[in-house]
Amino acid sequence: MADPAPAAETPTPDSGPAKPAESIFDSLHAVLRELPGLVSDRVDLFSLELSRAGLALAQIVVLIVGAAILGVTAWLMLWAGIVVALVGLGLHWALALLAALLVNAAAVWIAVLRVQRLLPSLRLPATRRHLTLGGGRIEPQPAANSPVHERPAAS
Repeated sequence: MADPAPAAETPTPDSGPAKPAESIFDSLHAVLRELPGLVSDRVDLFSLELSRAGLALAQIVVLIVGAAILGVTAWLMLWAGIVVALVGLGLHWALALLAALLVNAAAVWIAVLRVQRLLPSLRLPATRRHLTLGGGRIEPQPAANSPVHERPAAS
């Protein structure tokens, strides 16, 4: 019986043309084998960082609440001192309290007006105008207590 021809043998790793194809497939197979481990490592890192970020956020919230309480306490003590000083200067205690109340009410009024002027910015008017398709145009709404500026007509 005749032996099979040498050309019918499977290519060996030393043969030239088949090596690059096997190398690419071997590399791809190795990457696919390592993929679950790589993804798992990244998911573990992500979950650990989320846990750390959650703890940091909780600490930040507690510190902000504490700072707000201390700030309000300091504000009240400041105004108590001002009222005591006004009473010490001879002003009736009711008038001193009224003065403190009026100053604080004025500060609140100024803050509310500023918030009203800032509210239209939350609607992102320039972005909405830019992203509007077609000829539809979204005009910005002026704030309640701000002057209305006329736009020049588009040519």
